[in-house]
Amino acid sequence: MTSTATSKKLYPFLAAAFWLLLWETAARMIGKELILPGPFRVLQAFLALLPTAAYWQSAGATMLRILFGYLLGIVLGILFSILTSVSQLLDALLSPLIRIIRATPVASFIILAMLWMGKERVPTLLSTLMVVPVVWGNLSEGVKALDPDLLEMARAFRFSRMKTFGSIIVPSLRPALRSAALTSIGLAWKSGIAAEVLAQPSKAIGSQLYYAKIYLETPELFAWTLSVIFFSILIEKLVRTFLKRQEGKA
Repeated sequence: MTSTATSKKLYPFLAAAFWLLLWETAARMIGKELILPGPFRVLQAFLALLPTAAYWQSAGATMLRILFGYLLGIVLGILFSILTSVSQLLDALLSPLIRIIRATPVASFIILAMLWMGKERVPTLLSTLMVVPVVWGNLSEGVKALDPDLLEMARAFRFSRMKTFGSIIVPSLRPALRSAALTSIGLAWKSGIAAEVLAQPSKAIGSQLYYAKIYLETPELFAWTLSVIFFSILIEKLVRTFLKRQEGKA
């Protein structure tokens, strides 16, 4: 039993070693760093970036833009779900708009946003637009799935609207909001980075990706991509930790 558990713990390391070895083999076979640098060369480029002020300024600015858009998207998603749940007229007005946002390609929004506003705001807008439909959709479905018996009990005991909202509706919708928050953080991050690549705001990871590609600095391109993955995992873990703490307080 112990040996089996130990083996399972080794699986992630063995998988990582396999893919790194495959990567190194492919790089050696191609033999051109411009096309595919090896993992050690990418690691070298990554470690060279870490001590620089430009790296942390770009990373910090990117995280601030995207996290602000993410939080704004959650707030707007909650607001829209409330409005569409309490009014059929507002549902008829807002639901098509949100479905259009969900169906429109990210690249189209980026190009339109670049026409309407400064390039510094485009990543924040894109992150917001990706989060709103997810939050709205999850909460709208959660509202439809509310237990009618609980609502009937609230009416029988003459709960006020605020007490019904706080004691029944909020706890019932908390799992839907948690799911939406976890699902949308990845969408917000990826769409925000894509917006930075096209809009090229100052001090941004996406801009650095674009510059590395333009100047054919392939190891640096891979190093910045590695940074995108690292910060994506970090942010998702922070969101999960925050949500777990909030559940513990509830």
